[in-house]
Amino acid sequence: MLIDEIKLRLRNAIKGSGLSQKEIAARVGVHPSTVSKYVRMEKYPSIDTLAMLCRAIGISSDKILGLDDSLK
Repeated sequence: MLIDEIKLRLRNAIKGSGLSQKEIAARVGVHPSTVSKYVRMEKYPSIDTLAMLCRAIGISSDKILGLDDSLK
């Protein structure tokens, strides 16, 4: 299912960012437990939050959405 693939790419991008979940949460303006839920694939961010997450961890939203194959 596509949403599960997106969640997995987001999780891997967060883990590979070199930032702590607390640092990411502060940059995005969400609670650290929210970032933890993204990593555990229990929750998916809104479009606005996804954009902020991508900026915070330095990755293109195209990669998260699977529009750029270089992340696979």
